[in-house]
Amino acid sequence: MKFLTLEGVDGAGKSSHIEFIADAVRAKGAHVIVTREPGGTDLAERLRKVILGEALTPVVETLLVFAARADHVARVIQPALKAGHYVVCDRFTDATVAYQSAGNGVSADLVQRLAQAAHPGLAPHLTLVFDCPYEVARERLHKSGRQLDRFEKEDRAFFERVRGAYLSLARSEKDRVRIIDASGDAAAVRVQVKAALQGF
Repeated sequence: MKFLTLEGVDGAGKSSHIEFIADAVRAKGAHVIVTREPGGTDLAERLRKVILGEALTPVVETLLVFAARADHVARVIQPALKAGHYVVCDRFTDATVAYQSAGNGVSADLVQRLAQAAHPGLAPHLTLVFDCPYEVARERLHKSGRQLDRFEKEDRAFFERVRGAYLSLARSEKDRVRIIDASGDAAAVRVQVKAALQGF
């Protein structure tokens, strides 16, 4: 059983690589559960719509994120890990550190205390952070042609705070966190992903 998370700024393209990553892990003979946050359960998906679509205060937003996460961990992630499966999750608590704490100013201490309540003792074994400059991310979001959620609409200053938090995380947790340069094309990104998955 192993727990792999994908993180990164909006527009870095991490979600477009999640099935490639899951297939690479399956190729090692593992059974893989692919999931996402906020989301992954009926309740958490309903909360996701509120979190991404409603105007919320930063603290309310953080509490809803962790409510969704606690349900997701209890109903999906922990049972899968206990059954010996691998879990590949699009975002986890690192996203809350980056978005709600660094991005929106919520106390880092509050985030850590909520993390302990929502998933005591559970942390990813490996985290891939998809990183790219603001200009690249904005162009990709613009080209997507879909309606952007409220995080994707945030300004450059917010983007840079979030990106900075992820880069800081990678520096402080080198054994767990790998930075993927997501500014290139899909093939170039996947070469890095395959290298990062060696030994996982």
